[in-house]
Amino acid sequence: MSDSAASRAARSQGIKSMTGFAEARIERDGWALRASLRSVNHRFLDIHLHLPEGLESLENDIRRVLREHLHRGHVDLHLRVDPVGETAVQINRELAQAYLRAADDLRKQFRLQEEPDLVALMRLPGVVGAAGMPVGGLLDEGLARLNAQAADCVAQAVAKLEEMQFAEGRTLTEVMRGHLARIGENTAKIADLAGRMEPAFAERLEAKLRELLAEAVDPARLAQEAAILAERSDVSEELARLASHVEQFGKLLGGSGELGKKLDFLLQEMQREANTLLSKTPGVEADGLQITGLALEIKSEIEKLREQAQNIE
Repeated sequence: MSDSAASRAARSQGIKSMTGFAEARIERDGWALRASLRSVNHRFLDIHLHLPEGLESLENDIRRVLREHLHRGHVDLHLRVDPVGETAVQINRELAQAYLRAADDLRKQFRLQEEPDLVALMRLPGVVGAAGMPVGGLLDEGLARLNAQAADCVAQAVAKLEEMQFAEGRTLTEVMRGHLARIGENTAKIADLAGRMEPAFAERLEAKLRELLAEAVDPARLAQEAAILAERSDVSEELARLASHVEQFGKLLGGSGELGKKLDFLLQEMQREANTLLSKTPGVEADGLQITGLALEIKSEIEKLREQAQNIE
């Protein structure tokens, strides 16, 4: 299976979190490679690579592997390369021989009896190769093999990272479905209460007019004023839009791919409808106070959803 096909198959598992950690190790051809990946939520894909000195040429291939699988998040990758087996210690024998020759010439010139100290010789600059790289660097063929090993090691780390991210995504999905359910329940309760509000508007208006006029009120005029008041406080459209957003959000949770930005947009719309509900809800009658309380609960659940959705890729 190609990388792109494998990526598509993996993404069919559902929602993926942006947070996770994974590590992979490969030991082959005298080299031990370890790739460590850490990812946290971020608005875009932000990749930071930490590669051994002398292997900077691997950067483009590693970035390509990461971009094939990850689409959002702050990603830190640390790649460590160590020699193993016979290649674990790299000695520049020609340089060591030159040091010994020079030391022997000095010994003869000054008629010294001491023999060269091999430990001291290995500490001289350039005699022993830097950790993880042979003296003088890698030839093109060796660098190409190491490049392929690094890409393989990173791909394995990414696969483990995605496995963790999908697992966390499934947990996030269940939590968010709980918040959605509570928003839906409170929306239904508000719709039921709002249907009982018009008689309360008429009763409140009649009491106010009687107080001001101290006389009988024209029933037709009373009905007209009550209808106007009810229209100004009508929340049916907000409730319908909120229910629609909740339904769309639930459908997205059942999908896969890059959903974080879509979820964030829906949450903004849901927050707007909740704010309008609060601005329209009268706060004097018992039903009005109850609607206000339910609308505040909806806002709280939306905010909890937003906190969870920030981790979705």
